[in-house]
Amino acid sequence: MRIRMKVDYSLFPGRKIEKEEYEEKKPIFTVITPYYNASKYIDTTMKSLLNQTFPYWEWIITDDGCKEEKEIEKLKEIEKQDKRIKVVHKKNEGPSSARDYSAKFASESSKYIVLLDTDDMINKTYLECVYWTLETNKEATWAYCDSINFDGNEFTWTKWFQPSKMLKENLLVITGVIRKEAFFKVGGFGFKEKKIYEDWCLWLKLIKEGMYPVRMSFYGCWYRQKPLEESELRQSNTENKERAMYLVNQIADTIKETKPAIQYPKEDYNWEEIIEEKDEIIIPKIKNNEKKQILMIIPWMTTGGADKFNLDLIKRMNHEKYEFTIITTEPNANDWRQDFEEYATIYDLTSFLDRKYWTSFVNYIIQKKEIDLIFNTNSQFGYGILPYLKAKHPEIPIIDYVHMEEWYWRNGGYSRDSSSIASVIDKTYICNQNSEKILVNHFNRKPEEVETMYIGVDEEVFNPSKFDKKSCLEDFKINGDGKYIISYICRIAEQKRPYLLLEIIKNIQEKRKDLLFVIAGDGPFLAEMKKKAKRYKIIDNMVFLGNVKDTSKIYAISDITINCSIKEGLALTTYESLSMGVPVISADVGGQKELINEKVGVIVSCMQKEEDIFDFNYNMQEIMPYVEGIEKILQDLDSYKKSARERIINGFTIDNMIKNMEQVVENTIKNPNQNKIDNAKNLQKNIDICKELITKYLITSKLDYDWLAKEFNRKNVDRDWKFEKEENKKLYYDRTLEYKIKHPFYVLLNKLHIYEKLKKIIKRGE
Repeated sequence: MRIRMKVDYSLFPGRKIEKEEYEEKKPIFTVITPYYNASKYIDTTMKSLLNQTFPYWEWIITDDGCKEEKEIEKLKEIEKQDKRIKVVHKKNEGPSSARDYSAKFASESSKYIVLLDTDDMINKTYLECVYWTLETNKEATWAYCDSINFDGNEFTWTKWFQPSKMLKENLLVITGVIRKEAFFKVGGFGFKEKKIYEDWCLWLKLIKEGMYPVRMSFYGCWYRQKPLEESELRQSNTENKERAMYLVNQIADTIKETKPAIQYPKEDYNWEEIIEEKDEIIIPKIKNNEKKQILMIIPWMTTGGADKFNLDLIKRMNHEKYEFTIITTEPNANDWRQDFEEYATIYDLTSFLDRKYWTSFVNYIIQKKEIDLIFNTNSQFGYGILPYLKAKHPEIPIIDYVHMEEWYWRNGGYSRDSSSIASVIDKTYICNQNSEKILVNHFNRKPEEVETMYIGVDEEVFNPSKFDKKSCLEDFKINGDGKYIISYICRIAEQKRPYLLLEIIKNIQEKRKDLLFVIAGDGPFLAEMKKKAKRYKIIDNMVFLGNVKDTSKIYAISDITINCSIKEGLALTTYESLSMGVPVISADVGGQKELINEKVGVIVSCMQKEEDIFDFNYNMQEIMPYVEGIEKILQDLDSYKKSARERIINGFTIDNMIKNMEQVVENTIKNPNQNKIDNAKNLQKNIDICKELITKYLITSKLDYDWLAKEFNRKNVDRDWKFEKEENKKLYYDRTLEYKIKHPFYVLLNKLHIYEKLKKIIKRGE
């Protein structure tokens, strides 16, 4: 089993009620739950349902013959919580029979049966994502998502759905959503027995009828691992396994053919029409929506300075005044999703929706939440859709934040994207003055529409007085006796030039033996970096910590941090290091010298051109200034440390950034740029051109998106290749002649050798 992210098991859904009031409509979902002596668990289950961002559900709880008065009273209490909740009673015949009994009470308007047990919970966007994925995948019969097992035995469940393997092993948990007509077509569960694999049997009954699911690739279900005496599943595995397997095999033996599931993320966009509105979709309307609603479009939620900026922003802005809805647009494990979900509503579009429907989903969110401001940062899809959104909703102002220009990537990266659609962006914010000048002078942006806003750092979190160096060293199992520690904290990738760092270490090691280099980060160049360090015979003076989420302890053990990147905006690690009183040696890139002065560190000229990023032959003229910078700082270390902390306190705190951003948001919402509104009204006459821009993005990004989707599935999803070989693979994985005929765009790219070149570039870092 692969565990793709570190989960905080204390952050389960249903810890508190956060529900919003919506206009009433008939239920679309019927949630069915068997209940038997579950009073100690059901409150969190109920809260997770009440918190759903899609409100059109009903909850039918079947009392399966409870005898204790406290259990009956608990059901009465639950029923009073919401008029969408109904409790029914029957004699005790087990959970399968109770679920079938609940389903009989489903409203006529209901389209979907939701299986939710009394001890499990669902993410607050679960029903909404299921709704969209089943409405846009009409051929699929049911939907489910990856799950988190908690309370006793803690792990994540990310199984690739393999129909032939389902005949031998149950790959699913009970929580799922089935089309109502399909549920009744197969007779529901159809059992009045206990301690059997009733959910496995149900999935097999559906498969037998030629049906298949959608697997959504986010953790939307929390599955409780109850003790043996309370768990029917565990009892089925022990005292009743022979009977349980007999019932499973009865169905499995009759299945002759299976169909593959729809599994996200996936890339299959092929010049399809961009769908603006999905007619069948019901849009909930929130009552008394007094907060200002901000739609934030970002690529993902993972380790990095830009992502930390996003998280700090939504975490610290005034929650009484502002509410964030976040859309992510690139396949990723999203290690920080739980952190973001504490402060915003998250929709990872890659995990449940085909890209041709993304535009209609964004329109849906804008209408549902009555969005007041659109904020895009580092999302290419965001930039692709902004002209359309401005034309469609001209009164909604748009801002974006650009962290740096990147000449080695699309000749400017996001700076180019932002500037190409400047006519619809109210204002662009930049993390340093150097990048601001480039936007104005190179990309011809209007000076009044571009402004530097330094990111800042939380000086209380990154406060050296809160840490004991000795205990931090023990936590990392580092022996730092008699040595100065120099840390390198970043993603180990080409932009950060990790091989240049090795040259620096090699040369300074010849001069002094009292240095230890700590490498904190993960990435495509990490493995080769370690091999090269061994060849250079410097690895004994290096410690590799891997990816460290809480970097404060690294700074606490450090005497210097080093940044030899070929490109930065203004590195978050620089803010954090200085706040912890740790001087910084950095390449003169981006806005680094705006923060690092001669009192707090050393700036080194970057002599390599960005287009030569994959040239790993560094000359001594660039290597030696780092060596000399280390020696210079160590000669007067105490003075540098004191000045470093003062530099942050005197103007680069995160509180300053949040105060400035709140003012920006408030002013932009109150006073949208009239020129941009006029431009949008002109665009309305040619909105098909705006839609074509989205199509252009989706087509030109096919290679990148396809690679990201496959890498996500390869690294993060548990798959049994033996079973998969026995099945008919989907065209998506085969690259067969049939695939190439269906997708001529790929044939063209292969003729141009672009695809093979991309693979070679990526492989250099493996």
